[in-house]
Amino acid sequence: MFDSQESFPKNEKVDNWDTALLQLQKEIQVRQYSPKTLATYLGWNRRFRSFLKSKPIKEINSQDARNYLQYLAINKKVASTTQNQAFNSMLFFYRHVLKVDFGEHKDTIRAKKKKYLPAVLSFDEINKLFRRLDYPHSLIAKLLYGCGLRISECLNLRVKDIDFEEKVLTVRNGKGGKDRVLVLPMKYLQELKSHYSRLEKLYKIDRKNEYDGVFLPGALERKYPAAAKEWAWQWFFPAPNLTFIPKTKEQKRYHIHDTSVQKAIKKAVSELRFYKRVSAHTLRHSYATHLLEKGVDLRSIQESLGHSNIQTTMIYTHLVKNIPSQKAISPVDLF
Repeated sequence: MFDSQESFPKNEKVDNWDTALLQLQKEIQVRQYSPKTLATYLGWNRRFRSFLKSKPIKEINSQDARNYLQYLAINKKVASTTQNQAFNSMLFFYRHVLKVDFGEHKDTIRAKKKKYLPAVLSFDEINKLFRRLDYPHSLIAKLLYGCGLRISECLNLRVKDIDFEEKVLTVRNGKGGKDRVLVLPMKYLQELKSHYSRLEKLYKIDRKNEYDGVFLPGALERKYPAAAKEWAWQWFFPAPNLTFIPKTKEQKRYHIHDTSVQKAIKKAVSELRFYKRVSAHTLRHSYATHLLEKGVDLRSIQESLGHSNIQTTMIYTHLVKNIPSQKAISPVDLF
């Protein structure tokens, strides 16, 4: 992947693939899309380049996109969501980089959309999982379930995002660039406060060792470089070790990596012999399902999950029966 701090030439003429992919990165960063979106869009358009055998940029047309999408559906037998991801990545590339007609693609063969119902753990299974996990993975899992967070939202929390006085946490720049405020699970409040105390100790050690701060969003790091060492901007779930940056010779702290959490959950599930396909996201599904089972209305659950469309939230209605509604809280405090 390209360096996120790389400067881009002004009015760069897109006449080859390397320039085009560099321009794609610029267009995504200007719109402040997430690093994950950047990686996804770059990945799909690199595969598109490979499919076209590096066909000259000036010769690319809408038929090339149609051929690739059909190749994915017929030859690679990808899921409909994967094909849609490729479609959106290429649409962005055509419109904002190549600036050529992408076409409507109404006649493009679409991958079959399978009916999908998420795996959900019972409250008893969730507690068994929590007991099997070690700190801090256990606390991360508790927040994933207790607040219905996506794993990226949880790991990107900063100290300033947790308000113990108001007993809420703020998800900033979630999926779709939206912020939302969620109640903290009262059951885990003391654990969260103990964790906060550990963070203060780690912060003092880092400052004493003259570390170079934490990683910040690109624009903020350039505008307010001093913020990287401020207490408010420290990660709520920091990585155990500092990251060395060869280019700048800096030692910075990142948050715990999501693969670390996923591996810990997978190992715990295997040891517990749960015969379900469980990941960190299963805890979010369980959060929504348990709230619905306890009568919390669908609109409140939609807002808590940060879904743009109520249809996305309605999938959970296939897992539970309708019950009288009540105000949304953490499912942890319903049992």
